[in-house]
Amino acid sequence: QVQLVESGGGLVQPGGSLRLSCVVSGRTISRDNMGWFRQAPGKGREFLGHIRWSGGSAYYAESVRGRFTISRDNAKNTVYLQMNSLQPEDTAVYYCTNDPPPYLIRSSWYSPDLWDYWGQGTQVTVSS
Repeated sequence: QVQLVESGGGLVQPGGSLRLSCVVSGRTISRDNMGWFRQAPGKGREFLGHIRWSGGSAYYAESVRGRFTISRDNAKNTVYLQMNSLQPEDTAVYYCTNDPPPYLIRSSWYSPDLWDYWGQGTQVTVSS
């Protein structure tokens, strides 16, 4: 069985920062590209970013580029999302997911149904 468990969410003031973690069990992610999505109340799941299996490169959606950073520690089977300069519009449930070989092409990243496994998500609330 494969489990992805996100953690690190919570309540933060505008301008603040949070670091989310996604720990994967049941499979190694050392050759998986990984992604982060979020879902606000009443909205669809929004693609945030993608990191290569090696951690050598990452791509971010325009909405978070420059504020969010994805990293990974394959030895710990863990992926991270560092979120800075948070705003109320960032309030959502944040999810991690994996993309095994053969990898998705970029145009497919934005389609949640094309990714593999998902975690249960962690709530991030940005409010003063």
